[in-house]
Amino acid sequence: MDERPEDDLVEDARRGSREAFVALVRLHERRVYGLVFRMAGNHSDADDLAQEIFLTAWRSIASFRRGSSFYTWLYRIAVNTSLTFLRKRSREKDRAEFHENMAGIDTRRDASFSPEGSSSRSELRARMDEAIASLPGHFRASFVLVVNQGLSHAEAAGILGCSENTVSWRMHKARKILQARLKPYLGEVRS
Repeated sequence: MDERPEDDLVEDARRGSREAFVALVRLHERRVYGLVFRMAGNHSDADDLAQEIFLTAWRSIASFRRGSSFYTWLYRIAVNTSLTFLRKRSREKDRAEFHENMAGIDTRRDASFSPEGSSSRSELRARMDEAIASLPGHFRASFVLVVNQGLSHAEAAGILGCSENTVSWRMHKARKILQARLKPYLGEVRS
């Protein structure tokens, strides 16, 4: 593995070094994949998106200007690519499918629910993943960057190209949406 500092790798990649770019990919591929997986919701789409993101980055690396870190620049490509994918998918997919699935779910709280029970936790995790996947694109992007990727609101704002206040507002709205969608599975949730 290439042990050069990231700045050196970026400069070499900007000059056309594939080896340097491959080293940059290795540095960031797990986090980029994690981001796009949470956005896309499945491994197949995440694989395709990650490949598209790194191809876009390779094609654009010569135009990278050091106005931001390479990491921020790459994540901006990842988020924009993911949002474009989600918009396209939502246009192609009939939204009624989600509502049909939700109509078939018993919204009464299961009396045998136990936080210690692994099947209950698995079911709750699946419901949480569904709820996150159903968030509108910009809310989901903010939520995934902050909650799943562990970024600050300021870092997420840099990647999303918006203000920190916008990220905070989107996080607030995302939490409210998730709270409403998960209320039947969690009982009363404090506001």
